Amino acid sequence: MPITTRPATPADADAIARIYNHGIEDRIATFETRPRTANDIRAWFDQPYPIVVAERDGEIVAWAATSTYRPRECYAGIAEYSVYVAREARGIGAGKAAMHALIDAARSAGYWKLISRIFIENAASRRLMAGLGFREVGVYHKHGQLDGVWRDVVIVELLL
Repeated sequence: MPITTRPATPADADAIARIYNHGIEDRIATFETRPRTANDIRAWFDQPYPIVVAERDGEIVAWAATSTYRPRECYAGIAEYSVYVAREARGIGAGKAAMHALIDAARSAGYWKLISRIFIENAASRRLMAGLGFREVGVYHKHGQLDGVWRDVVIVELLL
């Protein structure tokens, strides 16, 4: 089945929360530990940041979203991004499709750069970002603790 993408809507909140919670449980993609609810996700749509979903056979299998980088006006064209793929859809190109759609949406929204941080050991995410043209610009050592363990992250950026 081909993967298609589209802008996300508040009606997608249940699916987005389910996929996000996979990433939280797996402890490889985020420092977050509290599972998200659909209501948590619906609040994202109160902000003017692009959010997209990737679907296969009518089911949401991945999502990607932008959020604020810093509140200062000089950073208004920079967005942080996140991308998560459902466990059952990993390795089939859903994350890549979601990121292509997010990059296009961010560019259309006037952003000039996307940035994020990836756990050093998250090889799949690092490969995906490198394949999309993201550049690894450095490492934050001891950036945060997850389950009482300090974790390092790689900083990535893409100039749009």
